[in-house]
Parts: sequence; structure tokens; C-alpha cells
Amino acid sequence: MPTPTARVISTAALLSTATLLSCSLAACAPTAQDTGRGADGGTATSARQPENRFRQQTLTWRDCPAPSPVQGGGEAPAALPDGTRWQCATMRAPLDWNKPNGKTLGIELIRARSTAEADDRIGSLLFNFGGPGGSGVTTLPALATDYEKLRSRYDLVSFDPRGVGNSRGVRCLEPDEAEEAEEEVDQAPDDGTDETDALVELTELTAAACEKNSGDVLPYVGTTEAARDLDLMRQVLGDEKLHYFGISYGTQLGGVYAHLFPENVGRAVLDGVVDPTQDMMEGALGQAAGFQLAFEHFAQWCVEQRCTLGEDVEAIVDAAVDLEADLDETPLPTSDGGELDGDEVLAALTGSLYSESFWPALLVGLEAVTGGDGDVLADLAEAIGQHGSGGGPDDDTTDDDPTDESNENDAFRAITCDDSSDRYTVADVERRMPEFTKASPLFGPGLAWSALSCAGWPVPGEAKHPEVSAPGAPPILLVGNTGDPATPYEGAARMAEQLGEGVGHELTYRGEGHGAFDSGNPCVRDAVHTYLLDGKLPKPGTVCDPEPLPEGK
Repeated sequence: MPTPTARVISTAALLSTATLLSCSLAACAPTAQDTGRGADGGTATSARQPENRFRQQTLTWRDCPAPSPVQGGGEAPAALPDGTRWQCATMRAPLDWNKPNGKTLGIELIRARSTAEADDRIGSLLFNFGGPGGSGVTTLPALATDYEKLRSRYDLVSFDPRGVGNSRGVRCLEPDEAEEAEEEVDQAPDDGTDETDALVELTELTAAACEKNSGDVLPYVGTTEAARDLDLMRQVLGDEKLHYFGISYGTQLGGVYAHLFPENVGRAVLDGVVDPTQDMMEGALGQAAGFQLAFEHFAQWCVEQRCTLGEDVEAIVDAAVDLEADLDETPLPTSDGGELDGDEVLAALTGSLYSESFWPALLVGLEAVTGGDGDVLADLAEAIGQHGSGGGPDDDTTDDDPTDESNENDAFRAITCDDSSDRYTVADVERRMPEFTKASPLFGPGLAWSALSCAGWPVPGEAKHPEVSAPGAPPILLVGNTGDPATPYEGAARMAEQLGEGVGHELTYRGEGHGAFDSGNPCVRDAVHTYLLDGKLPKPGTVCDPEPLPEGK
């Protein structure tokens, strides 16, 4: 689901998608037979004809304030280099799209106006950076320089999806309570029933807290509802078509939108494409293989750098497996009074594999650990990793850390479990564990146990996988990265097949890290820019090769 792509990125940007690893990316939108919310294969009246009070509302744009704690905190977004100021607004939408006369909720938006003259302006370009659960209101300004060329013809717009940040953000356990509970739990139990019971207990405790603190909104935060919000945004922003850039989980949202509203699709790019054919367990298994492949690519680079971790790829992989197991058993003290344990090792590894630019730091950290120094790897885990296999920012934070209050992890769980009808048990995980261990002895166990994340969830999920068939939609550009760990390359081809003939148009990037556009690769960027700005797709079969990582860097 987990999203910024392979490039040098800010910690906040990476964390907006890092939660992919805590569960399969195959969070699901409903089919006509599976949903109780009125989806009818794309003709639901409430989806297509919201009441005039929503469709005809006028947004009140204002200077953006500092992000709220639930959005991640921090400072108000600075003006762009040309002086353009960020503007924010609140769009009203039905809480339940099947009851447009009922309760409403506010969807928080942010935009930077286009530099184009009126005749050259295409419209708004809406972004979803993934997760699910990341605040687009905080992420878009952080990544704005990557998309500045697109502002030559579009207003750049993003939003907090329902259940996220300031859009009725879901809240489960209080942050301090969650931190304390997670510190006591092994996210990849390997020491008998006590550890397993503790993980199940925490999962069910979290679900109960979500129901207690956010029960009124929980049934209405799924991807289908977010897609309907997107179409309302299109209308309120004054656009005939939805022009869209979705990354990671954002590709799933884009596919569901195309299914519901094929005739309203404009120019759309999906980068780091989710496989829409997989259920939750299949998606987690695919990620296990994807992260294993990415780590092997790192190991091969390490060998080429004449590193000290091992003489070949197999030796380096074995060393990493042993390191995680040893530190899971006996953590390594760090100079700040903390410790580096197995979960922190996996956090550093998974976070570093999101971008090739992090490989040198990972190499330094791993070599330092072999000498008994865990500081570098611990710092790396805190800066760019996830807390174990549970996803989200590392939870070893201080009380004044602005990310402490973010609801990203809670929103991830709520959206995923609202979408997916899968409800796995410990027996299910144990039965499938050999497949995960075979796919990746390093990442497989944690990803297998992540399938329990919806245990005890109070809202029934909609379907096993999303419906994205979109006959009649215009071409959608799908960008797949052969080295992508979080959304493996095969997902692009499967999305193209499911969208339907003539809709999915594939572009291949033979690179590393999650996604492609934000790697900065000139070939990928030129193809995306040419399509979004000029409407010209790359030739079928186009492949973009990466620029090599400098030696010794």
C-alpha cells in the first residue's frame, strides 16, 4: 500500500508510505456482489450524482496552517521558490455515500496554483502518495520540487483521505499507550505461544480501541468511499475530467476510481503499481519475495564495493538473517542508553530498500554492527525505517517528537481492514509460514504475521481484492520498477490486464527502490511529463535504465 519512490527523500515523505509493510497491499474495493454500500460496477447513483449541496459547494481557500499533530506536526509549508503560497480548504462530503442527506465529514485539501496562463492550464492534478494513511496535505509540499514541472499546466492538489489526518482521522490507542504496548510485543513471534498470544492480544486491543474512539467513522473510510470523494473533488474543483497521479496504494485508489467512473478519467499515472488480483496473504507473500530480491541486489552491490559483510550474496544474506536472530534474542546496547534489537534491524533494512540512495548508509550501519557498534543502524532505523514489520515511523520517540501524534498507523489499519474481507487466524499464518520463509528467510516471517492485523476488526471488510476493470476508460500510464520491493514489478502487468484492453499502458523502469518517477530517472520523468503535459504516451514496450550509483558513495 505502503508513497514516495526511489530517490533521496525526506523522512516525512518516506514515512507516508512505509506502512505498506505491515500488511498486504491488496486492500480491496467492493464488487457488486460483495458490498453492502451500493457499488454496482460503476453505476451507483449516490456515487455519480451527489446532492447539489456537495457538488455545487464553493471551497474557501486560505493560507495553510502548520500541520496538526494528527497530520504529523511540523511547520506551515513555505512558499514555493516563485513565491506561490500553499492554500488549504475543507470539502464537505457525505459520511455514508449511500445516505447523502445524512451526516457529513470534511476532507482537507491543499493546492499550489499553476503558473500557466488560462489558455494553457489543463486543470487540477490530484495526488495520492500511498500508505494508505499518509497525509497528502503534509506530503505534497515536502515533495513539491519533484513535481514543479507539472505545475506549468496544472494546479497541484492533494488531500487527507477520509480517516486520515484532519479528515476525521481515525484514532485507536493513545500514542503513549500504543508505544508501550508495542515495545512488549515481537512482531514476528518465534518463541512459542507466549509471543504469539501477545501479538494477537495487542491486535485485538487495538481493534477495540479503534471502535471505542472512532466507531462512527470506521465503516466509511475504505477505498471505494475515497474514490467517490475524488470524483466530488473533480467537480468542486471545476474539472471535466480527473487528472491523477497515484503512487503505491494511490495506484489502487486510482484503479478503483477508474472502475467506478471510467468516463471521468483524464490523464492518469500510476507509479509503483499494486497488484489488484491478490488477497491480503498473497500480497504479503509477494512483498516478502520483493524485499528479498531487493536485499539481494543490495548484497550484490555490497560485494562489488568489496564490503566486509561477506564474500558473496548468499553469505551476506545469511549474515543478515543471523544478525536479526541474534539481536532478537540478545539486543545490542547503544551509546544513548537504548538498544538495537531484531525488529530495529528489520526496520533499517526495509526502510533502506525503499531507495537505492540509502544503500551506502545501510552498508556503514551493518559493518559497524559486526564490530559491536549498533548506533548507526539504530539511527537509520529511527530515521527511515519502520518499527519492525508493523509499519509506520519508529516508535522510539520523545514526547516532543511531532510524529508522535500522527494517526498514520491507525488510518492504515482502518482503511486496510475496511477494504479487505480477509480475517486470518494464527493457524492460517502457521500453515502458510513455510511459503513465506522460502520466499524470504529475512522478511518472510514478519510479513506472514502481519496478516493478523485485521483480527477482531469491528467492521466487515468488503472483498478479497479490489475491482479495477474500467472498460471505456482512456489510457492510464502504469509505471513498474523491476527492483521494487513493496509493489513488485509484476503488479503493473496485472493491473493492466484487470483494467482492460486498451486502458493500461505500461512503462518499465529497470531500477531499485519503491516506485520510479521520484528516483529522478530522466527517462521515466520525461515519459511521465510528456504524457501529463502533452497527452503523448511512451511507445509500447519502452524500458528506462537507471543511472549507476557512484562507487564509494
